Amino acid sequence: MSLLKGVYWDLDGTIANTELEAHLPAFNNAFNDFDLGWHWNKSTYIKLLKINGGKNRIEYYSKTRNDSITLDLIKRIHQRKQYHYLKKIKDKSIKLKTGVYRLVNELYENKVRQFIVTSSSKIQANLIIKYLFQKYSPFEFIISSDDVLSHKPNPLPYLQAMKISGIEKKKSIVFEDSSPGLRSSLAAEIPTIYIPSNIPLSIDRDIVFDGHLDTLGNESLKTNVIKGPHLENQFVDHSYLEKFLHSLFYAKN
Repeated sequence: MSLLKGVYWDLDGTIANTELEAHLPAFNNAFNDFDLGWHWNKSTYIKLLKINGGKNRIEYYSKTRNDSITLDLIKRIHQRKQYHYLKKIKDKSIKLKTGVYRLVNELYENKVRQFIVTSSSKIQANLIIKYLFQKYSPFEFIISSDDVLSHKPNPLPYLQAMKISGIEKKKSIVFEDSSPGLRSSLAAEIPTIYIPSNIPLSIDRDIVFDGHLDTLGNESLKTNVIKGPHLENQFVDHSYLEKFLHSLFYAKN
């Protein structure tokens, strides 16, 4: 009998590396449009990623510079940033991370239900999923920043996703790549596997996640398991995720 019934995917940094490739240039283009005299380099942006949500980052950064900007202006800057981000996606500059397409398809074929839980806006999430999965959408729904009042690291996004899916926590797995995301899913008490993005973010030391992989892997790139059950094959597949759940809830019984 199959243990795994649902997989909840974070989007940015988990399904695709988008932060430096699309979000950062989109922010800078928006700043130029409003003649703010702001420019975020890679180092600055990586530090700002500790602040979850684009509007929150803009507000936080404005305060560090003692720039007095209104909430309405923050909203308009962010809307312009979304325009540039969507343009980047349409220009086909974003690609799926290693092993994602393979695993998503395998789970879909095995009738494992899949969902997106992201801090991105609904329009951003829908467009990138449509672009990355052109033949069909393997995801039942998206929980975006537009769908919940509190965002990651609050557990609400994952609690909302769990409520809608109706799947038991012991039959679910989350894939995340950041401290806010890990705090969110773990506070919701959902089994979570951490897979780093291409950004050298330091994960908060007090976070104790259930699994840690360097990549999902494929035929030419082997997965290294830092924390979790032994991997029998070259890469993470449906059988490994079943084994992962078994190791958490049943191996000691």
